[in-house]
Amino acid sequence: MTEFMPDSDLFPVVPLDRTFDALYGLQVSELTAEVARATVEVKEHHMQPMGLVHGGVFASIAESLASAATAVGVVPDGNAAQGLSNQTSFLRPILAGTIHAVARRRHKGRTTWVWEVEISDDEDRLCALVRMTIAVRPMPAA
Repeated sequence: MTEFMPDSDLFPVVPLDRTFDALYGLQVSELTAEVARATVEVKEHHMQPMGLVHGGVFASIAESLASAATAVGVVPDGNAAQGLSNQTSFLRPILAGTIHAVARRRHKGRTTWVWEVEISDDEDRLCALVRMTIAVRPMPAA
């Protein structure tokens, strides 16, 4: 898979290769206002002490995908996208391999967008379900 870099005009403040997403290895393969897909190769630094991928990694992937995909839809209109709520249900652990995530928009409102994110393992088993609500607000003045 080739690395996907979203349009830098949408994210002008911090270069994408210096963000938190780059730190944990998020590789975005698709990013639209309706769907976003990404993977993270599991490394030792993703693990919690019991040898499972830390739940915060799942939550981070979901928030990043939903926020960036919402930005695709709202930044052209002068708005910003920012996480409002993240409700993650952990169904099965991931111990190794690659984390696969697909975010699908379920609601497109004037002030909030709602996303469902499915996180799975290399065997396509559902490991976490995330409901993300993203706030849509006017772009802060520079």
